[in-house]
Amino acid sequence: METANELLEMLGKAAVQLVAQPFYYIAVLFIILQFTRQIRMERQLFAVKLHNWPSLVLKALFAGLVIGIAVSIAGAFVGVALTGTAVIWLWAVAAILMLIRIRYLCFAYSAGVITLLQWVVGFTALAERTDWLGSMAVSLASIDAAGLLVLVALLHLAEAILVRWQGDRLATPLFLEGKRGKLVGGYMLQGFWPVPLLMLVPTNISGASTAALPWTPLFGADWSQGWSFVALPMIIGFTEMTRSLLPREKAKHAARGLLLYSICLAAAALIAWWQPILLPVAAGASLLLHEAIIWRSRVKEAGQSPLFVHDSRGLRILGIVPGTPAAAMGLATGEILHKVNGVRVKSKEDLYEALVQNSAFCKLEVLNLDGEIKFAQRARFAGEHHQLGVILAPDEQANYYASAGPASLVELLRSYHASNRRGAHHAKEAKH
Repeated sequence: METANELLEMLGKAAVQLVAQPFYYIAVLFIILQFTRQIRMERQLFAVKLHNWPSLVLKALFAGLVIGIAVSIAGAFVGVALTGTAVIWLWAVAAILMLIRIRYLCFAYSAGVITLLQWVVGFTALAERTDWLGSMAVSLASIDAAGLLVLVALLHLAEAILVRWQGDRLATPLFLEGKRGKLVGGYMLQGFWPVPLLMLVPTNISGASTAALPWTPLFGADWSQGWSFVALPMIIGFTEMTRSLLPREKAKHAARGLLLYSICLAAAALIAWWQPILLPVAAGASLLLHEAIIWRSRVKEAGQSPLFVHDSRGLRILGIVPGTPAAAMGLATGEILHKVNGVRVKSKEDLYEALVQNSAFCKLEVLNLDGEIKFAQRARFAGEHHQLGVILAPDEQANYYASAGPASLVELLRSYHASNRRGAHHAKEAKH
């Protein structure tokens, strides 16, 4: 009972630390910025709103909280010996890396760089200096690098679960430029989650508990000297582009890569904890294996033909607008509109003419993802727009396509303000 009370008291103190730190709020603001950018791009390309950014943010907060609790519980049994110093280093290095590439926000890169810096500084006499460089060297040396890499592995395991769970629902349809300049349809899968962690750490500082833990963590320092909880606000996220896969298939592929990465990094970190001389190898694994995930995705995309293009059978559906007749009739992304009210459709003009032939009813023949004919029908009501509510793959008349997103944080902020002036966000006029 005494230990349980101590645990609750320490958790309460750590929760106060979490609320007082700015990093969690920075993560939330970054997520809002990304989701609002996504929705502006949807409106520019399709003149409709497919997502609602407050809803996306709330879902991200809830999912991040659930994952934070799960990782915190796992961390309590693993025994990762991290402190607030590690949090500051992680976010500081991530901020610097984001100036180069936004995708470097991932803590796999921060942890890898920190571990390599710690190893390099260990060969110098910087820790003996009395100036700010010496203070930074001492601070860097105090970080449990192996534990930090284990934490990154746990976060990527959590990310794999989130991508598999929510990845396809966070997908945005796009018009993209193909290999030969022709426009094709595609998807951007983008998700970010703020993850509040309360990690159990061994410490002998003032205020730490000396009560015996009812379990023995896997590794760490001498837990008998005392323990406490430390607040570690984190952010995890992913961005994937696909021209050749359905969103759910792309999400599965990405989740498998993240799962494999987390297993490999956890193994490398545990080996480095057992043999500290191998810490640079584990740091290299954190960096290079993460790049391998990206390379794996690009290779798969390059080896397949674009999916979201029209062909002789009809019009390919790129997306479905929520709350429209198409959604009510059960039409799905990737299917092909073959006939509308008995008329073969091979262009948007054909589709419009077929729809206006019958003002009271709509009957569709659709080729599903297996190439089989399915029928869908629905009464049309007074006041309804002539459109079905489908977003079709681009044709020669498409006016805009999505360009490559901002590479760095500076470019993201510039494009954010520029979009307010132009009314467009990362879209270029099509060449056709």
